[in-house]
Amino acid sequence: MSLIKYLAIMLFASIESLSYAVAEDTPSPAELFSRGAEFTDVKISPTGDYISAITKHEGKNKLLILDAKTKELHHAVFFPSNAQVGDYAWVNNERLVLQKEYLKGWQDHPIYYGELMAINANGSKATYLFGYNSGEQQTGSHIPKNTPIRATAHILDPLPNDNRYMLVNAIPWGGSRKVDYEKKQDVYRVDVYKGKRKKITRSPIGHSRFLTDHDGEVRFVSGTKDYIHYELFYRQDSEWHNTTNLQHNLDNLTAIAFSDDKDSVYVTGSESGKPAGVYLLNIKTGTQQQVSQDKAVSPSRVSINRNNKKMYAVEYENGYPTYEFIDTNDPFAKYTKQLLASLPGHQIHVVSQTHDAEKIIIKAFNDRNPGDYYLFDTKKVKLEYLLSEKKWLDPAEMAEVKPIKFTSRDGIDIHGYLTLPNGIDAKNLPLVVNPHGGPHGIRDTWGFDPQNQLIASQGIAVLQVNFRGSGGYSESFEALGYQKWGTAIQHDIIDGTHYVIEQGLVDKKRICIAGTSFGGYSALQSAIIEPDLFKCAIGFAGVYDLPLIFKKGDVQERESGTRYLKQVLGEDEQVLTSMSPTHNIDKLKAKLLLVHGGEDERAPIEQFEALEDALIAHNYPFKKLIMDDEGHGFYNDQHRAKYFTKMLDFLKQNLK
Repeated sequence: MSLIKYLAIMLFASIESLSYAVAEDTPSPAELFSRGAEFTDVKISPTGDYISAITKHEGKNKLLILDAKTKELHHAVFFPSNAQVGDYAWVNNERLVLQKEYLKGWQDHPIYYGELMAINANGSKATYLFGYNSGEQQTGSHIPKNTPIRATAHILDPLPNDNRYMLVNAIPWGGSRKVDYEKKQDVYRVDVYKGKRKKITRSPIGHSRFLTDHDGEVRFVSGTKDYIHYELFYRQDSEWHNTTNLQHNLDNLTAIAFSDDKDSVYVTGSESGKPAGVYLLNIKTGTQQQVSQDKAVSPSRVSINRNNKKMYAVEYENGYPTYEFIDTNDPFAKYTKQLLASLPGHQIHVVSQTHDAEKIIIKAFNDRNPGDYYLFDTKKVKLEYLLSEKKWLDPAEMAEVKPIKFTSRDGIDIHGYLTLPNGIDAKNLPLVVNPHGGPHGIRDTWGFDPQNQLIASQGIAVLQVNFRGSGGYSESFEALGYQKWGTAIQHDIIDGTHYVIEQGLVDKKRICIAGTSFGGYSALQSAIIEPDLFKCAIGFAGVYDLPLIFKKGDVQERESGTRYLKQVLGEDEQVLTSMSPTHNIDKLKAKLLLVHGGEDERAPIEQFEALEDALIAHNYPFKKLIMDDEGHGFYNDQHRAKYFTKMLDFLKQNLK
């Protein structure tokens, strides 16, 4: 089969043809907020001739290539049948490399088997670049065969100064196609036209995150053996060396950027359990210099000048997001300041740039706006609007998200966010408590959340609590939640609920709790601990039987996952049972809605079934929504709309 047929290309008449069709009937709120983004991953080609973006058309991701001057559609790239475009990158002025994903019939979320394709912006020279099917797919084609490789590839570095090659990091397969991030990854130098590859190095640790320098040299890699403790290695004379051998006192190091000194690197790391900071670490002497630190939170993001791979700013989110500019002379620091002033109330992220940095693509977003993309001409100092992720949602009608802070019952400062309905006095409001997933390494941040905004559009406030155990604050704070899933963590959620009641913001008689994954567990467990506080509870993809986590699900399948579970949950089955909703039905009073995906690997359907059996045994009424072909969260827009509709009806019935 010809590659040109295999990698289908279509020239659309106009970009408007890919927009969501306007229905004759006004869409319901659930339908409006369930829609995925119309445009994402907007990028500009290295010379600025093209602007590209991912859009969803007929249920699949497709890649648009626009003329940067006229904004007219130049080409669109898509795969036939059940495949779609995944992540992609411009690897030179004319050529793109993209992932091929699959939408399988038994599940709606995409599956990625590690295949990389390449194609020119004009649709020519389509090539199966890297993957297990490489030899087969080129049969009958004029393109030379590539050797198949059983590995899952990711774009590591497009090598902007090299028009011929790129770097790929690949995870070797074991006995199946299931990706095991615990394996040590390989880095390959790949010809972007022919797919020929040369192995550069192999990581010394699993869950690898590589850092390459301005010359495309693989210099650092970080990884973990238990999801908790991270190690950093540096490469010298083609050999990897662990930075633990250096005389420094930092934990959980990750390399983030290079300095002018070839022996020094900027890292994030934690000292004595404090929030992580940014340090300059000398890899010869081990000496460290603190560059940036916040007393309450770890860096949420670092901004890198992609031309020289140097850091110019650090972001923190202790409430609202803020920038700390490290290199005020860097041109991108100056651009960011200009853009923040031009788009007040928005956070600014540079997402793509030309090779000469004369034109950059930015994303502007805030708590009311999911994201707008702009083209910024740095030479003319001109800002041009391009696209919106969700243009059908008016930011002026969305709800405000306000940071809050309270003290837990045992004297710990806890942070969170309160989403307040637009145009309604913040007094005696009905409330939905929305615990986040994880619970460790994850935290809630300030920004646009479609489910919370949908709930707020119905006049209901939403509370998010960054309980102990949440990520982003400090190692010590995260460790406070270990083996406290069903106790102290839930107490923080409950204390936050009482706090907003005491402030007069919400009505104590109209409160429900709803969460996903660990948040689904919390919804049930908090309702068990304080049954008179919550009128209803919604568990979405929740874990309800803690001993079962050690037997079912994708975490326990890996050695690192088992080590993680033993540390954060403990191994005392009696304690785990005491913290499991499945074994405490007799303490419940809340009305229940349970939602689950049949193909969920993280919280497998057995978790729902165990809770269902316990509820039936206790003759406890509940409502449910099962999507057999969904995983850990609903990927399909129509499925999300169905859930949102059922959720809103359920909340309205119980928050009267």
